[in-house]
Amino acid sequence: MTNLRIVQPNRRPEPDERSGTLDVARAALVAQSNAIANLAQRLDENFQVAVELIFNCEGRLVICGIGKSGHIGKKLAATFSCSGTKSYFLHAGEAAHGDLGSIGRRDVVILISNSGETQEVVRLIPFLHEMCVPIIALVGQRESTVGHNSDCILDASVEKEVCPLELTPTTSTLAALAMGDTLAMAVMQRRSISKSDFRRNHPGGSLGRNLGGRVRDVMRRHPLPTCPANCSVRDTLERMSGGHLGLIVVTDGNSVPVGLLTDGDLRRALQRYENVLSMPVRSIMNKEPVTVQENGYVREARERMHKLRLQALLVVDSEGKLTGVLEYTAEQEFE
Repeated sequence: MTNLRIVQPNRRPEPDERSGTLDVARAALVAQSNAIANLAQRLDENFQVAVELIFNCEGRLVICGIGKSGHIGKKLAATFSCSGTKSYFLHAGEAAHGDLGSIGRRDVVILISNSGETQEVVRLIPFLHEMCVPIIALVGQRESTVGHNSDCILDASVEKEVCPLELTPTTSTLAALAMGDTLAMAVMQRRSISKSDFRRNHPGGSLGRNLGGRVRDVMRRHPLPTCPANCSVRDTLERMSGGHLGLIVVTDGNSVPVGLLTDGDLRRALQRYENVLSMPVRSIMNKEPVTVQENGYVREARERMHKLRLQALLVVDSEGKLTGVLEYTAEQEFE
């Protein structure tokens, strides 16, 4: 007979234990937010020098680190690349085994090290000096080997880690990331990167669709909640609820939109009329719905929605027939 092992359910923490955990978590978040805020007080001419070094770089920006700093470096390289600066990440450990050959004399290097004494990073300095490659130090210790041998220092120091043992890189990596992102955005502004420039680097994903895509690519398609103009308000309610758009489009016999009824329109009508449910929808609908061509750019449609304070646009084809609905989305806030 097979022996069965009875697994006891995980013990749920007591209320006082849960409360203590939340207190620790809140304190950690406050400590990290304070550490980020303190970075602003340490920005000086070194930051401006770093911006100009990267802006005037004729080669590429090389971001180098190892361990947790390496992970931050990979993210920063991606941020610089997408915001208009040619950049790549170089692993400090691999650099000494042949990958240093990827660095050219026209490049600029950012060395990331919290202590400023990371051996794998420090041993790259003589080579960079020999190549006359400018060095930007992103460190937690200004008075360090990396700091003393750099052209400018970005001070990302923190008082302590939020780790209970004060050992795990937490606050320090967050500070390095924040400082690097800030530098990337400053360089982006220095380059006067436009939305069209940004769009070229983001052809895919939601950013690409919303910045450079066509309306037809992101609109809500059939089935759409529609009804004829002589339909009673009562009969439109089920169709409106089933459409999950908070609206119903009133169309003629050729599928051309002639009106629009939204949840807001319905609420206002209920306050104004006693027998609104038996009234034809044409009596309370918006008779001039805003439409957009399905071949138009999403970016222009979003700007129109923002300007007119609309939650949705009706999408039509070249013949004016309804083909979809463009809804307000969180990505619109990006613009």
